[in-house]
Formats: sequence, structure tokens, C-alpha cells
Amino acid sequence: MPKRILTGTVTSDKNEQTITVSVERRFKHPLLQKTVRKSKKYRAHDAENKFKVGDTVRIEECAPISKTKRWTVVVDATA
Repeated sequence: MPKRILTGTVTSDKNEQTITVSVERRFKHPLLQKTVRKSKKYRAHDAENKFKVGDTVRIEECAPISKTKRWTVVVDATA
């Protein structure tokens, strides 16, 4: 089974080797037919501490690294 890759924006980099990434998805409401925006936060492993708040990054699923971290940063999406 392939690993999921998501694109999002870094919202926090306060922890050592960890960033919080907010991923937004858009979908059409089934009844109202209105576009709805939903966001979810993921904690991702950033080994070099090189990403800062506001950066756009891609994260990939991985084996659990800690209690809350199940994602790693693949590469900067703007590069």
C-alpha cells in the first residue's frame, strides 16, 4: 500500500525536530452544494529543524516516531 503524501503549511516549529502542519481540504457539501473548507493538523518529524512557520511543505506517512508523530517531512513544496 503506498504511503500518503499531503501538502500543508507549517503552523508551529517550537518543538525540537517536530513541526505542526495544517493541511486544508476542500469538498462540495452533499446537500447544499457549497464548497466547504476543512483543515486538520499533523505533527511531522523535521530532523534538521530547517522549516519555519509559514513554509509550505509535503509530509509523508511513516512508522510511529513518538506518541503523536506519524509523519515525516519529504521536501519543501516550493522548491
